Amino acid sequence: MKTSIGILLAGLLCVQTVRIQAQPGGRGGMAAGPRGPQLSGSTAKLFGENAAFSANLEMQSKGASADETMTMPGKIAFAEGKSRFEMDMTQMKGSQGRPEAAAQMRTMGMDKMIMISRPDKKVSYMVYPGLQAYAETPLPESETGKPASDFKVETTELGRETVDGHPCVKNKAVVIDSEGNRHESTVWNATDLNKFPVKIEHNEQGALSTMLFKDVKLSKPEASLFDPPAGLTRYDNVQTLMQQQMMKRFRDGQGLPPREPPSN
Repeated sequence: MKTSIGILLAGLLCVQTVRIQAQPGGRGGMAAGPRGPQLSGSTAKLFGENAAFSANLEMQSKGASADETMTMPGKIAFAEGKSRFEMDMTQMKGSQGRPEAAAQMRTMGMDKMIMISRPDKKVSYMVYPGLQAYAETPLPESETGKPASDFKVETTELGRETVDGHPCVKNKAVVIDSEGNRHESTVWNATDLNKFPVKIEHNEQGALSTMLFKDVKLSKPEASLFDPPAGLTRYDNVQTLMQQQMMKRFRDGQGLPPREPPSN
């Protein structure tokens, strides 16, 4: 029992690592559960006039050594500060991901996740469609406290490159908040997509994080995408949701999911 719970928590921690490194200056913790890339605050400033969009998003994290890499694909929708990120744990690649964690989460119906951030309501939703359940938790003040007007961005052109078929201006972007804090990123702004940042790189303490946007649509996503689906069971946090689901399996006589052998 303890081993399997530890494996599941390790899987969630891998997701949390991607989330933290995907946001410049981001911080987080397991108490609130994993969340998708937060596009508020200093990060939102990098998107310029693109206040609404949807896209496929690949998040990459690379540490100082080759064995500290992780890639997570997903789908993202964004509109006026609200964001939604859909992911499948079984698609995560890299040395930090644990295949046995993904396998057990798939067996338990916890592999597919939808992470919704609502700064306007100061809450986030962690939705598990396979469990017909979601966790609603408060957003950290750092993700809701500062309006866009508190940030300014300074850009310096570094060159011109093509990213995923889009002609881009490669810029160094420095976002400065009202307190003088600076967040530096390298951004590839697509000239054929209203300067949308199809690629964003951020380097902090030797760790390089990258967000790569593909199949970008600049139309406004449906408002319903930013709320949990109706009819799902609500929990106060992800840990309670997990514990209740484990207990339900035992009550139903299912026991723990079997551990799948590692693939050759």
